[in-house]
Amino acid sequence: MRLRGVVSKQLSEESKDLIRLAMGMVATMTALVLGLLLTSSKSSLDVQNTALKHAASDILTLDRLLVRFGSETAEIRSLLRRAVVWRLNATWPEYHAGSTAVLESPGATGGTEHIEDRIRALAPQTDTQRSLQTQALAITGGMMETRWLVFTSVSSSSVPMPFFVVLVLWLTILFSSYGLFSPRNLVVTVIVALCAVSVSSAVFLIFEMDRPFDGLMKVSDAPLRYALAHLK
Repeated sequence: MRLRGVVSKQLSEESKDLIRLAMGMVATMTALVLGLLLTSSKSSLDVQNTALKHAASDILTLDRLLVRFGSETAEIRSLLRRAVVWRLNATWPEYHAGSTAVLESPGATGGTEHIEDRIRALAPQTDTQRSLQTQALAITGGMMETRWLVFTSVSSSSVPMPFFVVLVLWLTILFSSYGLFSPRNLVVTVIVALCAVSVSSAVFLIFEMDRPFDGLMKVSDAPLRYALAHLK
């Protein structure tokens, strides 16, 4: 806006029309990139939500299979409950000030494998128990696979940094053109500022959804808490 008085005197109407046409093309490309990044981040968040729901369903199914197997699985079911409690406290440390989410740790991996080993060590006496043991082992294997899927998904960003750099560059050029052809008054300044805040909010949402276990928009812990309530 400060440069407007100097630059506008050097531009003809034809030049201004060309600049507006060019900025319209930049605005279109910016909208496309912004939409792609929003879609990518939302898909990443949905994948984590779906994986968590599958994990909670597998936990409840495994618990029911162990109940049907017999009373000798009581200790394994206790281990399963403790594993769910640990995962809730580690991933959603809401009641510990200054704590951050801990997704991957050697202890958690060993705990899950220990449950699988204990199920494999069971001595089924009937065909029904052998079938239940086989199903339980299949579920624990699926739980391990889902766990590593979550970890590998959150270990890398779904937002390519070159996309973000180009997006910020285009937005800078676009808003500079707005100021270049806008009069310097309070109403225009407020409108341009509100537009900038709106676009910045969209960029903020992109990075929030790209961090499903941190920040303001986290994956809900409701499925695991539902599973824990039924395990008790």
